Amino acid sequence: MIIDERMSAFIDSLDSGNPAWLNEIEKFALETQVPIIRRSMQSLLKFLLKFTKPKSILEVGTAIGFSALLMSEYAPEDCHITTIEKYEKRIPIAKENFRKAGREDRITLLEGDATEILRELEGTYDVIFMDAAKGQYIHFLPDILRLLPPGGLLISDNVLQDGDIIESRFAVTRRNRTIHARMREYLYELKHHPELETVILPVGDGVTLSTKKEESTVTQNK
Repeated sequence: MIIDERMSAFIDSLDSGNPAWLNEIEKFALETQVPIIRRSMQSLLKFLLKFTKPKSILEVGTAIGFSALLMSEYAPEDCHITTIEKYEKRIPIAKENFRKAGREDRITLLEGDATEILRELEGTYDVIFMDAAKGQYIHFLPDILRLLPPGGLLISDNVLQDGDIIESRFAVTRRNRTIHARMREYLYELKHHPELETVILPVGDGVTLSTKKEESTVTQNK
C-alpha cells in the first residue's frame, strides 16, 4: 500500500460508482483472482477520459476486459478501443464480456504477444493505456512512442510495485529483481525522454501520465 489504507478507502468511498454490469465483472475478477485496475485507478481513468475525449484508445493488457469496458463506458461514444492480450485462458472471457455488454463494435481484441503486435500496428492513438507485464514496459516503449501523437496521453499503471520501487534491489526478492530494475529504468526514461512530459502519481499501485510534446517544443529543447 503506497498511501494510508484508511485514506485510500475514504477516497474510494466517495466515488459515484460504475454501472451494475461492470460491477459484476469486477466481482468475478476479484473472486477468481484476475488482476484488474483498482478503484482509485478507475476514478482517475474516468476523469482522464472525460477530460481528453479521445477518439482512439490502445490498451496493452486486456485480462478479462474490465478496463476496456470501463473505458468504453466513459469515453465518447465514437471512441474505438484496441486492446491486446496473449493469455489464452482469459481471451474467451474477455470476448464474452464484450459481447454481453454490446461493445463488440467499439472494442477490437488483438490476440498474441504485445511486442510483436505493437511492432505491426500503424497510425496513432489519442490515449495509450499500459497495464500488462510490468517487466516489459521498457521494451514496449519505442513502439508506444511511435503510436502516440503529439499531445497524446500515455497512462502506465502499477509502476511503484507496492512501494518496492524505492527499495534497493537487494531488499526485494530475487525473483522480482529483474522487474524492479526494468521498472526503475522505465520510470527514468519517461521522466527524461526529450519527447515526453511525465508526472508520477501515488494512485493505486502507482501511475504515470505522460504526454508527447509538440514537435516544435522538442526541437527547441535539443
